[in-house]
Amino acid sequence: MTFKILNNNERLKTTTGIKVVIFGPYGIGKTSLLKTISEPTLCLDFEAGLLAVQDWQGDSISVRTWSQARDIACLIGGPNPALKSDQAYSQKHYEHVSSKYNEEFSKYRCIFIDSITVASRLCLLWAKMQPEAFSERSGKQDMRAAYGILAQEMMGWLNQFQHIPNKDIITVGTLGQYLDDFNRPTWLPQCEGAKTASEIPGIVDEVISMVGIKKDDGTEKRSFVCQTINSWGYPAKIEVDASIWLKNRIWENYLRKLKLRLCYCY
Repeated sequence: MTFKILNNNERLKTTTGIKVVIFGPYGIGKTSLLKTISEPTLCLDFEAGLLAVQDWQGDSISVRTWSQARDIACLIGGPNPALKSDQAYSQKHYEHVSSKYNEEFSKYRCIFIDSITVASRLCLLWAKMQPEAFSERSGKQDMRAAYGILAQEMMGWLNQFQHIPNKDIITVGTLGQYLDDFNRPTWLPQCEGAKTASEIPGIVDEVISMVGIKKDDGTEKRSFVCQTINSWGYPAKIEVDASIWLKNRIWENYLRKLKLRLCYCY
């Protein structure tokens, strides 16, 4: 393998996609964001929940097993040269799925994953059936080993999408409220395995919470929380301070690229 050093001008000309995760409570309208995306989009439907967007003009794939999820990620992302031939997303895996499926993915500019919450559940079901998830001595299921497999699988799957250079990857997931020992509310992504939820911000470019924010008159407005430091404690991550984006009108350009119609952004 050869190395290629890109100078500033070459890097600016390189087509890159945005990798963003949007978390929100049930019913806030995460799936409906599909209607705001104008570029050719493929929805990976883990939830069988596209009833709210039946009139959406894009394409979708129903994903029912973790093996299907891995195959699709390999087809869209291509082979990972760092992996051995017996591993998922390797050159051998890519050649296998390419001969198995005839679908053409190059026409899609955006991949919409609905949702990482259900994807992690499918992954856990798969992990619990692996031989490594059973004790060699007793033959009983070892849940610690199963969750270890889950963490490795989810990280590998998310990394496969993260390294797709020319597509926007928008992933949605459920945001749950939990109470600590002092009865204080905490908002956390709902994913199987603590490692999955904690590692997501380090893998994707942006993390946004889609929630209802109370206005001064007491009414709630559907909003996006984008800054890591926010008064509500919602999970969020953005590349630079939102005030700078707003001041320089770069934020508007960013939203146009995401094709999301924001009511408010915090």
